[in-house]
Amino acid sequence: MNEIEQLIQLLAKLPGLGPRSARRAVLYLMKRRESVLTPLAQALTDAATAVRACSRCGNLDTADPCAICTDPRRDGTRLCVVEEVADLWAIERSGAFPGRYHVLGGNLSALDGVGPEELRIEPMIARIARERVTEVILALSATVEGQTTAHYLADRLAATGVAVTRLAQGVPMGGELDYLDEGTLSAALAARRPFSP
Repeated sequence: MNEIEQLIQLLAKLPGLGPRSARRAVLYLMKRRESVLTPLAQALTDAATAVRACSRCGNLDTADPCAICTDPRRDGTRLCVVEEVADLWAIERSGAFPGRYHVLGGNLSALDGVGPEELRIEPMIARIARERVTEVILALSATVEGQTTAHYLADRLAATGVAVTRLAQGVPMGGELDYLDEGTLSAALAARRPFSP
């Protein structure tokens, strides 16, 4: 296999890219060797050697503990529990959460053989006690696995005395009722709250 085919095959393994998209990306990179390909190759090499998972929260950073865990302006009493680093990054982009995070590394899934031992649950529980956390926010997917994981975590945390909250679910901003699925509408109705103008 030549270098171009190898590059196409590797790019095709990335999420959202199939063989066709990978071919287009490789052609683009080859046409722009100096301005895109060479800097990209260097950035990938640098990231492969410098980026690591934070031993405290599981975030990816060049420092351990990461910049979020060591930021003194963050509210250490609130811990937002997410499935993956991508979820942490999404919440960070919103700028709405001033606390700290804990990345589980996935969800409980009996079908996939993922039990509590495969997730970062024990380090989270130890961290809650050690860091005097008063609120744990479960920011997990609204899937069967996410719901199962949330219930499991709520049960495990019941004896700790920390407040366990969950992200609101239901109608998104700008969402039209006619386009929403039944599960979203059911969740929105169940989570309704008083309205004051």
